[in-house]
Amino acid sequence: MGGKIFAHRGASQLAPENTMPAFELAYQLKADAIETDVQLTKDRIPVLFHDIRLNRTTNQKGYIKDFTYEQLTKLDAGSWFSKKYIGTSIVSLEDFLKWVEDKPLMINLELKNHKIAYKHLEEIVLEMIEYFQMEERIILSSFNPASVQRLAKMTHIQTAFLTSKRRTDLVEYAQSLGATALHIQYRLLRGNIVEQSRNRNMPLRVYTVNKRRQLLRCFQKKCDGIITDVPHKAQRIRNLFRI
Repeated sequence: MGGKIFAHRGASQLAPENTMPAFELAYQLKADAIETDVQLTKDRIPVLFHDIRLNRTTNQKGYIKDFTYEQLTKLDAGSWFSKKYIGTSIVSLEDFLKWVEDKPLMINLELKNHKIAYKHLEEIVLEMIEYFQMEERIILSSFNPASVQRLAKMTHIQTAFLTSKRRTDLVEYAQSLGATALHIQYRLLRGNIVEQSRNRNMPLRVYTVNKRRQLLRCFQKKCDGIITDVPHKAQRIRNLFRI
């Protein structure tokens, strides 16, 4: 059955996003996959962080790209969420892949290069995936069409074009970039896009789906993946289709 459940930034409604507690919870809640975001530090270490600035989810201000990895490891990326998570740190891609290596989880790495064009982000991430020999378990995604095109030339790893923009030829456009999957914002989900992606043998995944009604609709339409902050809720709803 399709409809794989991707824990968006980990179980991010239950623990601080993109941190080890959120990833651990996603695993315990039996998500099929984890979605997380990759950016580069000043010294070009890939780290898992969503915003280009540190302000919202840490005790520091400024851009990720202006801090070294060592500086970032000293920050508190948990107390904004709750006191329980004081002292939770930013995670490197390397540490995350070490942790996930022996777990039966798929991984969606979103390259955050549509606002800041991190030089060589694709190569650095691919090198690390190859080092851990995890090519078969990874999906790479980006909002940046140029990045998708670069990835298509560099690797056979499944690559998804991410978008929130409506266009009639979206599936065709994604394929023209070299994407092998399409990740769309929930409001773009229509019967024709499901049909087009199926006809072109292109996995279709939907983000960020948290409401019961929306989750039901994604499972009914047999989307290949549902990216959600609430994997436990998605599990319960998916089980309705297995009765």
